[in-house]
Amino acid sequence: MPAQIEFVTVTHDFGRIPQGRPVRAEFHFTNTGNGPLIISKVASGSGSVVPSYSPSPVLPGGSGSIAVTCDADMAVPFNKSVTIYSNASTPLKALYVKGDVVQG
Repeated sequence: MPAQIEFVTVTHDFGRIPQGRPVRAEFHFTNTGNGPLIISKVASGSGSVVPSYSPSPVLPGGSGSIAVTCDADMAVPFNKSVTIYSNASTPLKALYVKGDVVQG
């Protein structure tokens, strides 16, 4: 079996957050496959959501994380996604962040 990426959770709800304060979520994963997992890219469709990750291979049984930082500059609810590109048996995987930015 090739590399396989298994997340603890794929959605993070920030709830109500104050406008002007960026927030960050960590998505933890494990490589449950038999080959090294290589994440080649993590992309966001929004400039207000910035993902970060390590491009180092994750060996079978190993774990890692992907951080997602959201810029809370506009007082509106949001529901955004990031897409993970890897060599896993399912090469595309989505993570989701949501919340409600309030003035204050």
